[in-house]
Amino acid sequence: MHSRLWHALAATAALLASTAATAVAAPHTPAGDTGDRAPIAGSTPAWATPHTEVARSNGNTVRHIQVALALRDQPGAERLAAQLATPGSAEHGKFLSSQQFLDRFAATQDTVNQVSQWLAKQGLHVTGASANRHFVDAEAPTAALETAFGTRIAAFRARVDGVTRTLSAPASPVTVPTSLRASITAVLGLDDSAALLKPQHARPAAAAAEQHCARWWGEQNNTDVPQKYSAGLQSNSLCGYTGTQVRAMYKLGNGNTGAGTTIGVVGAYNSATVVADTNQAAAQLGVPPLAAGQYSAVLPQGGFTDAQECGADGWAAEQTLDVQASHTIAPGAKIRYYAGKTCKGTGIYDAFNQAVADNAVDVISNSYGNADGEASLPQAARDQFNSMALQAAIQGQTITVSSGDAGNNSGPVGHATASFPSSSPWVVAVGGTSVGLDQNNQAKVLTGWENSGNTQSGTSWSPQRDADGPFASGSGGGTSALYDAPDWQAGVVPGAGGKRAVPDIAALADSYTGMLVGQTIKGQFGIGSYGGTSLASPLIAGLVVDAQQARSGNARAGLLTPVLYSLKGSGAIADVVPQKAGVWTPMMHAFGGVAVPGGQGSYLIDFDARPQNLQSGPGWDNVTGLGTPADGFIAVLSQ
Repeated sequence: MHSRLWHALAATAALLASTAATAVAAPHTPAGDTGDRAPIAGSTPAWATPHTEVARSNGNTVRHIQVALALRDQPGAERLAAQLATPGSAEHGKFLSSQQFLDRFAATQDTVNQVSQWLAKQGLHVTGASANRHFVDAEAPTAALETAFGTRIAAFRARVDGVTRTLSAPASPVTVPTSLRASITAVLGLDDSAALLKPQHARPAAAAAEQHCARWWGEQNNTDVPQKYSAGLQSNSLCGYTGTQVRAMYKLGNGNTGAGTTIGVVGAYNSATVVADTNQAAAQLGVPPLAAGQYSAVLPQGGFTDAQECGADGWAAEQTLDVQASHTIAPGAKIRYYAGKTCKGTGIYDAFNQAVADNAVDVISNSYGNADGEASLPQAARDQFNSMALQAAIQGQTITVSSGDAGNNSGPVGHATASFPSSSPWVVAVGGTSVGLDQNNQAKVLTGWENSGNTQSGTSWSPQRDADGPFASGSGGGTSALYDAPDWQAGVVPGAGGKRAVPDIAALADSYTGMLVGQTIKGQFGIGSYGGTSLASPLIAGLVVDAQQARSGNARAGLLTPVLYSLKGSGAIADVVPQKAGVWTPMMHAFGGVAVPGGQGSYLIDFDARPQNLQSGPGWDNVTGLGTPADGFIAVLSQ
């Protein structure tokens, strides 16, 4: 059953290697080398071309790099991961400890030493190696890195969320000595492609929307504007659901707390007020406060860098959202936050790898992604994420990833494309829903999160015709161009052409029906509605540990997707289909890279009306995947 997935991944890597960028400058031969060099395929991002190059990088700029080391038996690790994840397999659920993984699959200490010694001979300052022997860390001026890796680092124009930025990257393939090539799979940090990874959330930009909002579906409905939908199916936008309402949405009882488990959250930078904010919000939203020691943070040595360029405030909001969402669903679970020191270079990968290497968390929620397409991240960098995620699967850690907030990404990219890391075959890709709960916390509206914008024109509504047409925001989804369909999607996903399809499952994400989150901004605490698949990912993470708690807390789920796809059509997952409904709002919500009208006005948001090529539907769909957790979700997962 599993050979097709693993052979498909190998074939994909081979194809990408054969199409790697050709050199535009002759490689250097570093001092101390024999001149026998081998390139690392996929080390140049797709956006780094001769046509987009604008300047040579500053040779004095110091860059932190991570040299990624190959697993000793990658095919064997992939086979084991498949067996561990497949219900009915003799190995199902028999996960390895971190030490067992090291002993069986990780690079040897001799390999770490050889690579470290070679780096030092090139004049690089070796700063250490990761505990799982996945990375050797070093730093050096750009000029020294160019010499060491036989490449030229230049500045290029790149589109990020529809905005042109200048990012650095190798202008030719990275090379290493042939004697070390089998041991080295990538050199991260030579390019800025990680800066394309962004938080996947949105917060209403002004208080005007909140002044007219409804606490539940239909509590407030502006009848002074045209009523496009049947009675009861048009409402003012929601104020944001309380913790009590969100728990009711997923049919959670008082005993569903995630006690005895730990949720990991990966991001960049750190909010100094996250615990105080969470507890202050909890007191108002029906959620228990964090107990002493329930939350912890793993912060990078040496502090943070590039805060202004990376938008550290946005990452702090992401951290706060992730913590409060997961705590709402699993108020008894511990939460450990892993912070990257920057959004650039190796920051996010370093934080993610730390969460895997520590093996102290049961689920790892990742509420970031890239709306600029899978290919905007170099193959070598994507391979490293997949390699780390493979270790997590073997250790029994579940990885949830936001599928994105820009629908099929055609706005920022110009064509439909999936996002990474949600398209990785090793993760649970989490899409989004729009949910309208009534006063009794029953779902009056449940549909896929794909919003179309309309502007009032007299007594009617006119579809918006800006750069993104009527599309206003929505769950990321579609088909990967890079990864073949895993076995567990075979026969379930229609029209994917044998490719990995996204998402796998969905949860609350529409910011017009979002969740209330408390955060201190510029010294002032406030509570407002947040949305995005950044909300959906930690909600699913919380449900996963609630199910783990029901299994006595010590039976991890691991790679969850094979189990999820085995539940298709069961009472554990509610199928999501389009519903003719919408919300009125005086203020549009802005998601990165999606054009919407600014300023106050009169707008109607249509739900799930196919503003692009994405829409929910019977069975698997490209907005909600298999659907959204239903009443029996935890009970079935806990078996």
